[in-house]
Amino acid sequence: MAAQKKESVVLLIQCKDRKGIVARVSGFIHDFGGNILHSDHHTDEETNDFLMRMEFATEGLQIPPDELPAAFAPIAKVFEMRYEIHLSSRRTRVGMLVSKQDHCLADLLQRHRRDELHIDIPVIISNHDTCASWAELFKIPFAVYPVTKETKPQQEQQVLSQLREQRVELVVMARYMQILSAEFLSQVGCPVINIHHSFLPAFIGANPYRQAYDRGVKIIGATAHYATQDLDEGPIIEQDVIRVGHRDSVEDLVRKGRDLEEMVLARAVRRHIERRVLVYGRKTVVFD
Repeated sequence: MAAQKKESVVLLIQCKDRKGIVARVSGFIHDFGGNILHSDHHTDEETNDFLMRMEFATEGLQIPPDELPAAFAPIAKVFEMRYEIHLSSRRTRVGMLVSKQDHCLADLLQRHRRDELHIDIPVIISNHDTCASWAELFKIPFAVYPVTKETKPQQEQQVLSQLREQRVELVVMARYMQILSAEFLSQVGCPVINIHHSFLPAFIGANPYRQAYDRGVKIIGATAHYATQDLDEGPIIEQDVIRVGHRDSVEDLVRKGRDLEEMVLARAVRRHIERRVLVYGRKTVVFD
């Protein structure tokens, strides 16, 4: 039987690089009896941005975890840090958006069932009823809000209302074939992860596998990124590729692409909920 993972705290930091940051943060954890489990940081030499992820055990900690943000505030003020503190035992509430293609949704639901993803899924939302059977199988509430070009603003408000009601902290577009408007993204109040059916920025638009096939590509890819108002240009979390050959048909590319989309999206969700992703500008730092 695998050993139960110890409860821990994750501290994320962003600021301009200065001498003494790592020592000061490490000293803070030591002063409260914490034991550092993992620590990683990165400095962007061009922008002088400093980004850090530090994880430490709660065992032996001489301060309640919920008091850590206030205790850390004086250090953050000195270094002008933006920071977040997260308890590893707390599950992230994830709302799933899906249309007719079910492969990414089914993969995430099975990973959730096996507790590979430390999340709760309070709702699955769709603009079609095609995936209702998956929601029923996994006993998750399923909401359908059909959409047309004319009704899109009203439909998005329905989706937003449902997400707020369920206190969703992360939205995952599991092949949700609708473009989220700038108004939606400004109101949703939490990150949105999208999976794109190509290795961005190649083969953007309709029928990417036909485009790839017609060009005789040797690799196809998938990209998971945060959704922003700039379509398909949000900060990238995870990407991967797979080799294809001249014997592969369009159908073969689609099948291989689906497999890739599942893996890339699952990795992106895992990295996000484990607090391994820091966004700065149009880029991300993803800590191992």
